[in-house]
Amino acid sequence: MSIREYRVNEKIKGKEVRVIGENGEQLGVMTVRDALQAARERNTDLVEVAPTAQPPVCRMLDFGKFKYEQAKKEREAHKKQKVISLRQIRLRPKTGDHDLDVKVAVAVKLLEKGNKVKFVVLFRGREMTHPQLGKQMLDKVVTALAEKATVERPPALEGNAMSLILGPQSTKQVKKEKDKVKAGETVNA
Repeated sequence: MSIREYRVNEKIKGKEVRVIGENGEQLGVMTVRDALQAARERNTDLVEVAPTAQPPVCRMLDFGKFKYEQAKKEREAHKKQKVISLRQIRLRPKTGDHDLDVKVAVAVKLLEKGNKVKFVVLFRGREMTHPQLGKQMLDKVVTALAEKATVERPPALEGNAMSLILGPQSTKQVKKEKDKVKAGETVNA
């Protein structure tokens, strides 16, 4: 619930409200006027926290401090969010092997940063009669990035382009593969 949606003090509608004190103690059901009077005696605000309840639930607290705490929680939640962007790398059916290797190296860097990568093979004119060339090129990309990425969307023809989306390997997958390698090394040793 956003801070703007809370009704405070005189903005509370209704005749009766269930009141909760500053420390969480139940003060019972009382009229809004009595609840406001009790809140003023304690130098707190009366904040409606559950407007849909019957009767609505109000809490006595310092609204300024409450707004600050809510904003702080939202900032912390926002910090923990990880933004994953989709980066695009364009190819042509006649892209050379060296150029493809360079673009794969760029994709490795992007995947290590946690971005998703979309490879797009663009066809022009008569190149559309040979979509298998684009498919072969995207298959090369998949085999080159097999250890670094997982295929999120396989190659698909969309108009005059064929695209493929790769995502970074999750840390769980990397750990499983490392564990398999360690187990294989101890058996061979």
